[in-house]
Amino acid sequence: MRAVVVGAGIGGLAAALSLRRAGCEVTLVERTPRFTEVGAGIQLAPNATRALRRLGLLDAVAARASRPAALSFRGWSDGAEICRYALGRAAEEEFGAPYLQLHRADLHHVLATAVPPEAVRLHTEVVGIGQDDKSAHVLTAGGERLEADLVVAADGVRSAARQWLFGADQPLFSGTAAYRALLPAARAAPLDLPDYALWLGPDRHFVHYWVRRGELLNIVAVFRAEAGQESWTASAEPGEQMREFAGWDPRVLTLLGHAGQMFRYGLYTRAPLVRWNVGRVTLLGDSAHAMVPFQAQGAAQALLDAVVLGDSLTDASPAEVPAALDRYVARRIGSTTRVQAGSARAGEDYHLPDGPAARARNARMASYTAENRFGPHASVWAADILAEEMPS
Repeated sequence: MRAVVVGAGIGGLAAALSLRRAGCEVTLVERTPRFTEVGAGIQLAPNATRALRRLGLLDAVAARASRPAALSFRGWSDGAEICRYALGRAAEEEFGAPYLQLHRADLHHVLATAVPPEAVRLHTEVVGIGQDDKSAHVLTAGGERLEADLVVAADGVRSAARQWLFGADQPLFSGTAAYRALLPAARAAPLDLPDYALWLGPDRHFVHYWVRRGELLNIVAVFRAEAGQESWTASAEPGEQMREFAGWDPRVLTLLGHAGQMFRYGLYTRAPLVRWNVGRVTLLGDSAHAMVPFQAQGAAQALLDAVVLGDSLTDASPAEVPAALDRYVARRIGSTTRVQAGSARAGEDYHLPDGPAARARNARMASYTAENRFGPHASVWAADILAEEMPS
């Protein structure tokens, strides 16, 4: 079985590894000339770390990560704690895998190192995908035609493959943008911060957590915006973040001030699809279901896509690829659509104006700890996607 995977982000790398474990000969195609350190912090809930265990990479990822003991929700102006949800050892025992926080580049490095170099084609842009009843292929900007039994398009939120398969369709701006930065531990230590906190305010929220085993503090400041460039490398105007978060708790402002130059990026999603696959070609990860990051599930869902894809293709023959891709999509599309919607609702909830609605939200969040000490966002962590029965 031969597979071409388009895109070497987290989803594409995981898909390549999962397909190799399923016995496929994989060619991974990436348009950039080299793997570079992009992004900042990333969170991996237990559903994601179970997927990494399936790929044989959990120990390597965990060695580079931080493990928060709890998530503290705080009020924007005075930092008063709204509620605290358990993580750490309690979550690992409950869900069978740890909750990890790490630099995105560290996760990407572990995944990339596990893919044999001879399977990777860097600096190779795909300009078309085609197929017939017996095979599929990709066309490169250099004029090559790479033949395969299946093609997996993991080419991100601005997926060209999605348009080739399903017609004109553009990413949707979420109405929110974010500043991000990484601070050395010495700058944050004097503030006596919780290890992991999410501060809620009108039209804004602020998140911080440790990465690289506590060497760096990742900060993300989300705010409502009319527009935003979808870029990991665009810089904010000097002092812009201080104006956007004026009046917030002094600790938040100190972190924003210490960050100096910050990156600014718009948050984009994709509308849910009724299917991801056509014949021998399928979407995976953000190309299929890009979502706002307000439940920290974007990477997790891509990793789950990858392991289910490999599971669905195990023992399949080339002739059975279309049916195997049908099974893959049937097992994933419902849950990813629900997570997309839940992430959008979380953002709305986080950004309520001061007043009765915000007070009711805070009371609801605090009372939830009596029902589930891990918080409502943990509802998606429990399901073992590989143990679920196939839809009828």
